[in-house]
Amino acid sequence: MTTSDLIARLGALSTSGVSDALDKLAIPGQALGIKPVDRDFRLVGRAWTLHYGPIGQVRGTVGDYIDDLGPDDVVVLDNQGRLDATVWGDLLTVTASHRGVAGTVIDGVCRDIGRSLSLGYPIFSRGNYMRTGKDRVQVEATQVPVSIGGIRVEPGDYLLGDGDGLVIVPASQIEAVLEAAESIEQAEDRIREYVEQGMPLVEARRQVGYHDLQHHVSSDGPEAK
Repeated sequence: MTTSDLIARLGALSTSGVSDALDKLAIPGQALGIKPVDRDFRLVGRAWTLHYGPIGQVRGTVGDYIDDLGPDDVVVLDNQGRLDATVWGDLLTVTASHRGVAGTVIDGVCRDIGRSLSLGYPIFSRGNYMRTGKDRVQVEATQVPVSIGGIRVEPGDYLLGDGDGLVIVPASQIEAVLEAAESIEQAEDRIREYVEQGMPLVEARRQVGYHDLQHHVSSDGPEAK
C-alpha cells in the first residue's frame, strides 16, 4: 500500500478512534496539550521534524526550511513547550499554505493566527503569543526525533489532528493502527445505528462488545489497560 493510500485511510478516521486503537496496541501516541488554533482544523500527513533550543552567546537562527516541504508533510516543531516565544508566524503560514503543506504542529506557541484562519491552514500548538523567537531560540537539528506533547515523534511518523487534539502513529505501526481504528469506528457506527432504531444503549454496547474494543491483549492473555 502506498504512502498516499495510508494517509487517505488515516484521514478518514477521527483522533478518538485512532487513540482507542493506540491503546489497544499499547502504543503511546496521544499528544497532551496540543490543540488546533481553530476547532474545525484537521491535518493528516507525515512528520518533518525540527528541534529548537535556547540561544547561546552566538546568534542563531529560527530556521530556513519551509521551501523544502510540500504536500503530505506536516511541520513538527519541538520548542520544548515554551510559551514565551513563538517559532511560527505569518510568513511561514503563507509559504506553507502556498506549497500545499499539510499543516504545522508545535510544542510551543504560534503567532499571527489571523493568517492561519483566513487561509484555512491548520496549526496545532499549545496556544498563541505575539513575542518572536528570533534571538531567543535557535535550530538545534532537523529531521531528528523530537517530543510533542510528551510523545516521541520520528521523521516520517504519521500524524492526525482534529478538534479533539493530535495523535501520532509510528510509521512502523501504521497498518496495524489503521486496521484497529477502522474496526473500532465501524463497531461504534453499528452502535449508533442500533440506538437510532430504538435499542437501549446498554444493549447496543453489549451486542457489539463495546467495552472490549480498546482493551490491550498481551501475549499472556486479555488485559485491560
